[in-house]
Amino acid sequence: MQKIFEDQVAIVTGAGQGIGFQICRQLALSGARVLLNDIEASLADEAAHRIREEKCLCHAVPGDASDIDFIQTLTQEAVVRYGKLNIAIANAGITLFGDFLSYDPDDFNRVMKVNLAGSFFFAQAAARVMKEQEPRGGRILFMSSVTGHQAHKDLSAYGMSKAALEMLAKTLVAELSTYGITVNAVAPGATLNERTANDPKYNETWSRITPLGKPASTEDVAQAALFLVSPQAGHITGQSLIIDGGWSSVSPSPYEEV
Repeated sequence: MQKIFEDQVAIVTGAGQGIGFQICRQLALSGARVLLNDIEASLADEAAHRIREEKCLCHAVPGDASDIDFIQTLTQEAVVRYGKLNIAIANAGITLFGDFLSYDPDDFNRVMKVNLAGSFFFAQAAARVMKEQEPRGGRILFMSSVTGHQAHKDLSAYGMSKAALEMLAKTLVAELSTYGITVNAVAPGATLNERTANDPKYNETWSRITPLGKPASTEDVAQAALFLVSPQAGHITGQSLIIDGGWSSVSPSPYEEV
């Protein structure tokens, strides 16, 4: 594999499994030195070990990516360990389903704390490092969702949080471009991962209603993410890329009976 991220240092939050893990793996395989974060220490350690088994550099930094103090520790770990930070990917997030009319305030606050506040302050901490280092600059990427573009039943709070991240990517163009920092988002649709594998109907349902005939793999999403943080995307900022096999163009409901 081409080492397009040689000598780059990256942090990916919420990366113990699924899309986040695959982003870490692909970055590491492409030459980056990766700090892999997850709130579950055992999951982070095992994920980093799996990547190191492929002769890549990956260090686990377990902790809560929605905690402000930990976010500072996480970004400084990159500086202490590797002397810089080039790529910050805010992948950590939670999904709490619930009917709008009975949605619990505690669930709402949890979604906003992890998905929004965690991403906001991680980007802030990363940008401060990128602004001061020499040469200054870097890439920030938010993990949005197709539910930030199309309504999805029982995901009003989640969809709102993901749409807000795309607005944040746009807004930060006005504040960070002068420092050579690009800010973008990817918005995955249905994706096969450890969590969705527990639903026996998931693959069948989304294969039926996705124009390309199948849900995304974690590799599909990771490759799009890698493009946006790569040198090839140096003039792209403030954008959101939907990765959903065309579903949002037609938007059939997964709840509809065949």
